[in-house]
Amino acid sequence: MLEIEFEYGEGTMKAELPEDRTEVFVPGETVEDPDHLDNPIEATRESIENPIGMPTIPELVGEGSKVSIIFPDRVKGGFQETAHRKVSIPIIVEKCLEAGVNKEDIVFICSNGLHRKNTKEEHKAILGEEIYNQFGHTGQIINHDSEDWDNLVDLGEDELGDRVILNKHVYESDLAVLIGHTLGNPYGGYSGGYKHSATGITTWESIASHHVPEVMHRDDFTPISSHSLMRKKFNAISQHMEKKMGNKFFCCDAVLDTEERQIAVFSGYGKELQKQSWEVADKRNYVPWAEEKFDVVMFGMPQNFHYGNGHGTNPLLILQAIAANVIRHKRVLNDNFVIIVSSICNGYFHDEEFPSYREVYELFQKDYNYTLPDLNKYGEYVAKKQEYIDKYRFNFGYHPFHAFSMISCGHIAKMHASEIYMVGAYEPGYARGMGMNPLATFEDALKDAEKHVGKNPNILALPKAFKRKPVHLMMKEEEK
Repeated sequence: MLEIEFEYGEGTMKAELPEDRTEVFVPGETVEDPDHLDNPIEATRESIENPIGMPTIPELVGEGSKVSIIFPDRVKGGFQETAHRKVSIPIIVEKCLEAGVNKEDIVFICSNGLHRKNTKEEHKAILGEEIYNQFGHTGQIINHDSEDWDNLVDLGEDELGDRVILNKHVYESDLAVLIGHTLGNPYGGYSGGYKHSATGITTWESIASHHVPEVMHRDDFTPISSHSLMRKKFNAISQHMEKKMGNKFFCCDAVLDTEERQIAVFSGYGKELQKQSWEVADKRNYVPWAEEKFDVVMFGMPQNFHYGNGHGTNPLLILQAIAANVIRHKRVLNDNFVIIVSSICNGYFHDEEFPSYREVYELFQKDYNYTLPDLNKYGEYVAKKQEYIDKYRFNFGYHPFHAFSMISCGHIAKMHASEIYMVGAYEPGYARGMGMNPLATFEDALKDAEKHVGKNPNILALPKAFKRKPVHLMMKEEEK
């Protein structure tokens, strides 16, 4: 038997699996990533000085110009000294100052979107001591606030009929720089590019045009793709922003590896840049590896990851994280596949950080709500609750609508899997409340799964699913 330790709360849970029928995949180890850059500083400077499809920074700004530098929140991008944000932003600042921009006319905007606002300590960790110490004490490093209507601009509807609302600092800038990360993302294929602007510096009204069932439950969403309706909406929203601003975003995107190191860096016009950055990123993210399709996909869930503490115990977020693995790996799974996942699933919602989630979960348990999409009708009601809005604005909580974007994702697991087993739940009722089947161990779940997949299933084991940056698995003979 093959012994594997899967993530589980603050530790791990062991599973004994048949060695001849289990394949283990660990991103960056089972199949190596492309080589990362030896000198990311030099490569980033070269990219910024030679932008794709638009003029250089000195040609775009001068004395009196207002500049906004928009950077992703703590959820993405890495914190090491050579992380993309820490490398690229000082070069952007240097180029602006050399062009005559006044230091006080540069604002740094954390593009947290509907995520919780980042603390000063997190901004320092993201940006580095030098930039933080130069600009933090003057109030030039801020979080986007999607409920602060004194600092938002309604730009009407884009060509697809979706409402576009933009951060006012960005709208009034002569140069708006998007610092992005081209890393595999179940929402539309890749982070960075126009996804960054369409989700990070707008409002729930705009995000409700794409993080919803009618977009996420289409056939072009699963398995993961860069050509989905969601991606088209990201592009349309962001290009509408550019049209109304009268300026293109200056994007600076790094293609990242499993350790969030730069594989390549691209700067310039988002519409052109995305094509080139995705071409490089495809080589790391789309991995033709599997020789046979799998009947069982198995992984474990820590308590604290990605969105924050409680991601692996909050029942709505648990199902979202499960669905994300379905979206990434559906190409290598048989039609009748089952999911087996370990989580302490103890009902810890982290009510301060995810203030609307408990109410949304409780709504799901009553009032003729049979499937997660049934909850979508409550989106506006919950999104406008002042208590939750105040926690988002002033208490580092996620915006109330965030729960609805997550349940749209979570339902994808229910759409595709024959059954979802939750093993090791402290409070099994929370798993049952999300339509999962709670059992004590991986072995118990594998035995019960025989009714769906037979006695000799092929098992895909992902023991570090949330410790390493994932990829999108494909069949060995398949091309993207």
